[in-house]
Amino acid sequence: MMKKIFSLFVLLAFFGGFVFAQNDAQQAPAEKQTTGPEMTFEATEIDYGEIEQGADPLRIFHFTNTGNEPLQIKHAKGSCGCTVPKWPKEPTFPGESGTIEVRYDTKRVGKFHKRVTITTNEGVGEDGNQRVLNIKGLVNKKAEEPAGVPESSPSILSPNGQ
Repeated sequence: MMKKIFSLFVLLAFFGGFVFAQNDAQQAPAEKQTTGPEMTFEATEIDYGEIEQGADPLRIFHFTNTGNEPLQIKHAKGSCGCTVPKWPKEPTFPGESGTIEVRYDTKRVGKFHKRVTITTNEGVGEDGNQRVLNIKGLVNKKAEEPAGVPESSPSILSPNGQ
């Protein structure tokens, strides 16, 4: 009789331990603890699509500082001279949002895929404190404008006779 009670006790202890272990494993993982600034973008790539030569060159990337310290964008640089970024020079405080404006030279005809590298005071990614934004699209040659009306030439009927 004592062996049966002891066996039942061991079985219940084993089963109880198994149930508690399952509950611990099913609990939501602890939230990520953010220390320092953290730049979170709505999108890191903007597609201009097909546009006409000379079209509006401006596109805007929106971001939020989801960290717990002020975010400072130290520098932003396009992959070539045809891509020009403009960024906030003042810190973006936790919870605040900001924008990075990018202008591409839409006078250049053809497909393009350019990068903007942003250097910040956050410590993420392989490059430590750099983020890369991408723009792409296709610039089609502007349609030729029809030739204008030729200048009037002197006629026989002109008063000067010229």
